[in-house]
Parts: sequence; C-alpha cells; structure tokens
Amino acid sequence: MDKILIVDDEESIRKVLKIFLENEGYNVATASSLAETYSSLKKDKFSLILLDINLPDGNSLDYLRKIKELSSNISVIVMTAQDTMNNAIQAIKKGAYDYITKPFDFDESFTNTIERAVKNSIKDVRIEKLETDIKKHDTNSFNIIGKSSQMKKVFKDIGRIAESSHTVLILGESGSGKELVSKAIHLSGKNSKKPYVQINITAIPSELIESELFGYEKGAFTGASGKKTGRFEEANGGTILLDEIGDMSFDLQSKLLRVIEEKKFYRLGSQKPIKFQARIIASTNKDLEAEVKKKNFREDLYFRLNSISIELPALRERKSDIPLLVDFFLSKYLHQDDSMKLAKEDFVRALIDYDWPGNVRELENAIKKVVLMNPDVELDRESIEEHLPRISKKIHKAATKINYKNFIEDIFINHNLPDKGIYELIISKMEKTLIESILIKNKGDITLAHIQLGLSKKVLLNKIEKLGIDKDIIQNA
Repeated sequence: MDKILIVDDEESIRKVLKIFLENEGYNVATASSLAETYSSLKKDKFSLILLDINLPDGNSLDYLRKIKELSSNISVIVMTAQDTMNNAIQAIKKGAYDYITKPFDFDESFTNTIERAVKNSIKDVRIEKLETDIKKHDTNSFNIIGKSSQMKKVFKDIGRIAESSHTVLILGESGSGKELVSKAIHLSGKNSKKPYVQINITAIPSELIESELFGYEKGAFTGASGKKTGRFEEANGGTILLDEIGDMSFDLQSKLLRVIEEKKFYRLGSQKPIKFQARIIASTNKDLEAEVKKKNFREDLYFRLNSISIELPALRERKSDIPLLVDFFLSKYLHQDDSMKLAKEDFVRALIDYDWPGNVRELENAIKKVVLMNPDVELDRESIEEHLPRISKKIHKAATKINYKNFIEDIFINHNLPDKGIYELIISKMEKTLIESILIKNKGDITLAHIQLGLSKKVLLNKIEKLGIDKDIIQNA
C-alpha cells in the first residue's frame, strides 16, 4: 500500500487530509514540523509528502532539497494558503511535483493530483531541481499576476524550464505578458545575474535590424564611423529575448538559425567569428505554424524555436484574475500624496464583462487612466462610463445579448407544468439553467461564476449540489 506523509502544523488539516486519504486507500502518517518530517523520513519510506510551506521551525521550501535527499524518489506536493506567483515558481523549481492551495476541495481533480504524484514517485520521474532563487529586488521590478488554473500552469512551466539553457518560444496575444514571462524565466535561472537583453523586432527598421542584432565594424557600410556592439554580444552569458520574432525577415531568419546551430556570429564587415553562449527566448503573437505554411517563416527555424514553448492565455480566458489585476494596478499607479483608490463591486464586475482584446496591457492602461482622471476615492460603474466610454459601450452591448423574456417563455413552452407547485418548479429550473450557463460561459471557473452571480462561493457550491448540476463542467470548485 502506498504511504503518504502529511506535514502541517494545523491539527485540523492533518486530521481531515488523513481521513480523506485513508478512505482513498492510502497508508497515511503525519508530522507537524520539519524536525518530525526528517525523523519520519529516516524511519519509513513514503511515495508522497503533502508539505505545508510555513512550519513552526522554518519555511519548508528552504529545506525541500534536504527533504528530497532523505528520500530521493519521493514526490512532494507543496500546500500553501498564500497562492502567489513566487510560491508557485519556487515550489516547482526546487523539486516539488506540484503545489495546491488551501482550503482544499476534495474533488476529482484533487484525487487525480494525489494519484499522479504517487505514480510519479513509483516511476522515479523527478522534475530537475534548480539551484537559484529569484532575488527580491528583481521580483519587485516585475510581476505576473494570476491565480487562475491557466496562470498556475504558466508559473509551473517557468519553474520547470528556468534552469535549462534550451531555446524557449513564448506564444500569446499582444498585451498578454510575454515579456514578463521571459524576464521571469531569466531571473529564475542560473544566469540570473548575467545580462538580460530584450529587442522588439517590429520596433526597428528592417534595414537596421541586422546591425542592431550583430553589430558592425568601422566602415562596414556608409555611415559606420566606428565599431558597434550588437545585442547578441551584449547578451553573451545571459539571455536575449527576440520579441515578435514572427515579423523577422526571411533572410534574417536564416542568419538567426545559423547562430543557434553554430553558437557564433559575425559583426557586419568582419570575418572574425564571435562565440555566443546565451539563452535565446523568442516571442510572437502570430501563429508560426500558419506562417510556415504561407512560406513567411522558415520551417527549420520554427522547429528549433519550438522545442520548448509556453502559451499565455488571453485575459478573456482567465477573467477570474481581473479582480487581482485591478487591485495590483490601483496600487501601482497610486501617487505618494494620494489615498488608495477603492474598486467597488460594480466597477470590477463591469470590467469582468468586457473581453479585453488588448489583454492585460489594455486593462492596465484603463486603470491608469481612471486613477489619473477620477478624483473620487471610490471607483464604480459610473467611473467607467465617464472615463472609459468606449469600453463602457462594449460592456453594455455584451450585457444586452441575453434575452431574458425569451428565456422565461422557453421554460413555459417546453415543460408540462403541474397543477400545484409551479413557483418552485420554475424557479428551480431557471436557477439551474442560469448557473449552468454562467459556468459554461466562464469555462467552469467557479471563482468567476460566484462573483458574476453575486453569490458566495459556499452558497453557489451548495446550489450546484442541490440542483444536481454536472460537476464535470466545474474547473476549480
């Protein structure tokens, strides 16, 4: 029987987890501190540890390597009540199999995570352990905001690939945060103290891009009055981001492919090769596979870049992150002499109703404008109507798409109504259809659904149970 060790300083959590896992057929032991964990690992063999981050005798992430050394093929699932980007990245990069957030929902997703982790231990398949931390002063200079399942996957992907030197391709719509992901990969890796160079292919005229990337010697062309160091040379030893690589010319793509393959390049006007050792990260908002078919992008370069890829979700696909992003940007654009702006519920709900074609960048600019233009401390729906009229019109248009009159009439037409109890029957059918529709609209995101419905998460979950709503459509209940 597979054995699991639960490590948490809260007795109630240990008890609840133990009962649940034993009912699932696992042999379970518990510990309340790091010291007890070490002792248990020395005495017994476990397939899995459920490990709380904050323990009485230390932060478990700081001792995760030691824990895994005591039982080299063990899987570790980190448990945390502080669901942050750094916790997600640090847990994965230090060797955790996965991380889960408190409070727990003992659903199929939770059970499957436990089962996969146990199987992972049996097969001795471990994520490569990484060695460096993201420095605090660096994390303060950038931030990726999100607690949705889509963004948690992105954080885990960053943790898994950060330490390697492989080329990475970041895919996502404009404004979705590709540059932030690239910076996070660099700062999480072993070369975090080395140069990080970012160049936007679309921002430089095509006739200058080659000299900008590779540099040139004096006299290489008319106007080259001196030697210039290129961006590849500046990035040597560190990381270079080629932003919007889908817009790179076909000719320059060939030269880039040679740089990747040969690990060297030439300044314009020079015959002397310059060795190149840096991680290349490329990003694009284009469908490169489609561009290859159109003969706009080299197939061999595409396969070189696409060996490891991260796909960033559009903001409309992770709307449950909008309240977090609103709070973050309100704080970011707070002037020292101003009081904190407060976002009222109707302000946030209206922003959730908008699809944000410009993604996080558009949301940030919108919040920045409202903070600057609105003298009031509280921000409400009227703030959007007054200062963001274009967005307000599109929100209103989206809100009027549902015809509630037809919705109610359809229930009467398509159902045989009894002689008694019509009220309860109609209300229950409307309620079930409404909740199912909101869940499906938001791809099963229970957090976003309870915000839009105006119900607490607990009340919504009770209604889902009572109304017999199919739990397969729920993403993160």
